[in-house]
Amino acid sequence: MPPTSTLAAPPSTRGSEFAPLLRLAKERGLLGRRAGYYIRTITFNALALAATWAGVLMLGGSWWVLLLAVPLAVLCGRTAFIGHDAGHQQIARSRGVNRVLGLVHGDLLLGMGYGWWNDKHNRHHANPNHVGKDPDVEVGALVWSRAQAVQREGFARFLAKHQARLFFPMLLLEGFALKVATVQDLRRRPPRDRAVEAVLLAAHLAGYVALLLTAMPVGTAVVFAVLHHALFGLHLGCSFAPNHKGMAMPEDDGQRWGHLRRQVLTSRDVRGGRATDWFLGGLNYQIEHHLFPSMPRPHLRLVQPLVREHCQRLGVPYAEAGLMESYAQALRHMHAVGAPLRGA
Repeated sequence: MPPTSTLAAPPSTRGSEFAPLLRLAKERGLLGRRAGYYIRTITFNALALAATWAGVLMLGGSWWVLLLAVPLAVLCGRTAFIGHDAGHQQIARSRGVNRVLGLVHGDLLLGMGYGWWNDKHNRHHANPNHVGKDPDVEVGALVWSRAQAVQREGFARFLAKHQARLFFPMLLLEGFALKVATVQDLRRRPPRDRAVEAVLLAAHLAGYVALLLTAMPVGTAVVFAVLHHALFGLHLGCSFAPNHKGMAMPEDDGQRWGHLRRQVLTSRDVRGGRATDWFLGGLNYQIEHHLFPSMPRPHLRLVQPLVREHCQRLGVPYAEAGLMESYAQALRHMHAVGAPLRGA
């Protein structure tokens, strides 16, 4: 498939394709809240984080403490997934409760701005993979279309030329980039939201630094912080990379997709069992998540057969791959995007 492509929906069916699927999901009760699931998930995550930090305090005098950066990065990934679900109103019926959960798990526990992420992520969901509308395919350190690639100059051109090879190493910087973007965005937040998030972000920074410096010498603390954030960024990047890269990228050509095609044709599911569900935070059901963004995470695997069958009846391609193959497809897309810069 070329780096960018469009698939038109039959005009007579665009408006009605999603309605039967939505009705079926409602009849099965799949849009209902799962309070018990989230209470268990949040409690387990909090206890595991506390236990890991207790281990850091116990081992802080030894370089062996660096090993704990691995489980801490994974648990921070779990924390981000909880914030993600709160942002989509998956956890509680109350928007206020979901916002509090998002602020705690984003700003306070991770030092990542809930308001910044929520705004950016909602724009992504509205127009996934749509250049000019989806912030996730804007020009940044990487590019997502050949049109973007050929406009790069200097070191940015070098990155675009070799971005497939550099993708995973660059993810090691993602944990730091998310915090930088959070601080940069604070000035755009409404005054009240900016004040709340600034206090929580400051509390996160003070608590993080205090824990590290209480547990270990400064040099070890710096190495631990760098390793923790590098692994956290790699983990998050590995969770998001399979979802849309290499899938259709709609263009402003006068054609309009309905909700079902706009979400299904731009997304890819990742096959796997419960371990994959856990490690990817349910984002392996990316098609289902995009169709039903407020559906609780544990219901995504239940609605998947319904979505797959519905797409089959309509003749809508339903993309699914194993984890390694999904990464390979994403990397092939990034390699193809950089081809003009390599003279291919």
